[in-house]
Amino acid sequence: MSSETPTILLVEDEDAVRLTLRDYLMKQGYSVLVASDGVGAIKQLLDHHVDVIVTDYRMDVLGGDYWIKFLQQYCGDKKVLITSGFLRPDFPVPFEVLYKPFDYSDLQQMIARSMNA
Repeated sequence: MSSETPTILLVEDEDAVRLTLRDYLMKQGYSVLVASDGVGAIKQLLDHHVDVIVTDYRMDVLGGDYWIKFLQQYCGDKKVLITSGFLRPDFPVPFEVLYKPFDYSDLQQMIARSMNA
């Protein structure tokens, strides 16, 4: 890991969760980009360097199985963590999953572990 601040892309369609989690992660010392769906996330990925993607599984616009498949095929160089209250894909998810509701500190520990892996 380099000495510069790690950048996290937080993809979450629930405004309150996205904004409070963004604020929490920023207080933990991360640079945080946000998107409310997969399309917004792709735009952020094209415009910025991202170290870790923390994404909800179920979103109205480009979420679910196709979002997971996109991440697997096109973001293999990134650490990806999935958050979900509902995860029933028809294929194995190749990323670590944190089920909702979760403590923000648990997510922060997962991010730290993934950065050191």
